[in-house]
Amino acid sequence: MTSTLTSRPGAASVRSTARRRIRVAHINANFTAGSGGITLREALALDPDRYSSTILAPEDGTLFDRAEAGGIEVVRLRRMSGGRRVYPWADVDALKEVSSHLAAGKFDLVHTHAGRAGAFGRVAAHRLGGCAIVHTLHGFPFNEFQSPATRLVLRSVERRLGRLTHYFLTDGTFVASEAVRLKIAPPDRVRAVISSIDGVPPASQEGRAEARRLLGIPEDAQVIGTTARLADQKAPLDMVKAVALLRRPDVYMAWVGDGVLRPQTERMIEREGLTERFLLLGNRDDVPDLLPAFDVFAMSSLWEGLPCSVVEAMTCGIPVVATAVNSVPEVVIPGETGLLARPADPESLRTALAYLLDHPSDAARMAENARVRIGAQFRPERLGPELMAVYETALSFAAVQIGREAAAA
Repeated sequence: MTSTLTSRPGAASVRSTARRRIRVAHINANFTAGSGGITLREALALDPDRYSSTILAPEDGTLFDRAEAGGIEVVRLRRMSGGRRVYPWADVDALKEVSSHLAAGKFDLVHTHAGRAGAFGRVAAHRLGGCAIVHTLHGFPFNEFQSPATRLVLRSVERRLGRLTHYFLTDGTFVASEAVRLKIAPPDRVRAVISSIDGVPPASQEGRAEARRLLGIPEDAQVIGTTARLADQKAPLDMVKAVALLRRPDVYMAWVGDGVLRPQTERMIEREGLTERFLLLGNRDDVPDLLPAFDVFAMSSLWEGLPCSVVEAMTCGIPVVATAVNSVPEVVIPGETGLLARPADPESLRTALAYLLDHPSDAARMAENARVRIGAQFRPERLGPELMAVYETALSFAAVQIGREAAAA
C-alpha cells in the first residue's frame, strides 16, 4: 500500500512513503517492563526494510541498551515520567519536549501507549499534523476504585483523545469491547492483539534449585512471586496483607520490581512481621532465571490490560493467581488455567493463594493447561505482520482525513 500524507493540513508539500521507509515514533511513559517491553518488541518486529523506528521514553527506562543493540533509534525524554496524571495540560514542559522531538523527526506515524504518553503523544502529533496516530490501550486510566467524578472526567478525556486517533490497538478482547462500548474507539478502527513475550524456558528442577540459590530462599520453602512495579496500579500493599493473612512461616514472597510505593511497602512488611520472608528484589534483568523459584505467581493489580508477566509465568509453567480485572480473565480461566481473586480484597487473594499452595497437583494441572493454551496464542511471529497491517490501515485513514481537511481549508 502506498501512503501519501501532507506535512500538515492545508500545506502544499506532500510526504510520500512509496519509495522510502516509513518513519515511526513509538512513545511510552514506561520503558522498563510491561508496556515498555511491548513497545520494544513491537519496534523490533517491524520489517526494517519498510519501517524506521524511534522510541521516545523517559530517561530512567531500563530497556534503552536493548533497543539500541537491536538497531532502534532512541530518544531519552527528560520531562515525561510514568506518573498517574494523564491530562496533556498537566505538564506543559513534557508536552513541549515531545512536540519538539516529533517535529524534528518528521515522522509518518506516531504510536503511543497507555494514559500519560498517550495524551502527550497524541496531542503533540495532532498539533503538528501530517502523520497517522495509533494508540494502544493497556487498560484504561479510569477504574472502579476512583471517585465517580474522577472516572467521568478521565473517560471524557479519553473520548476526546480518541477523536485524534486514526487507529487503536488493545491488550485483549475485553479492553477492545469496552473501548467501543464507552465510545472511546469506533468499531471499525480498533483491533485486539495478543502481544508477544520474550522467550521464557519451561521450569525444571535444576532451574528451580538455581533460582532459589540466587534468591537465598531455602529449597524446601514455598514461594509466591511476582514481577511488577511498586505502584498504586499493582497494589503491593494488598499483596503484603494477603501474605500476612496466610500466617504461614514456611511461605516466602518475592517481588521483582521497584517504584514509588517502595517505602510504604517496606513499612507494612515490617509491621506485619514479614521482613525475613517478603523480599523486595528491585528491578532485575534476569526474570526468566528467577521464575522457576516460584510455586505460585501472583498478581494483585487494580487494573491491567493483559499483563505480559502473567503470560511469561504461564509459559514457564508456574501456576497463577491474578485479580479479575480487564482482560486478565481471557488467559486466567478460573479452575482451568489459574485462579482469580477480587481486586482490592486481600482476603480473596489469600484464599486463592492458599488453595494453590495446598493443592500442588491441581495447581500443576492448571499450569499445564495454561502453558498449552498460551503456546497456541502467543506466537512471536504473529506480531510483525499484525502490527504492519494496522500501520498501513492507519496511514490510509490518515491520508483520507488529511486530504479532506486540506480540501476544506
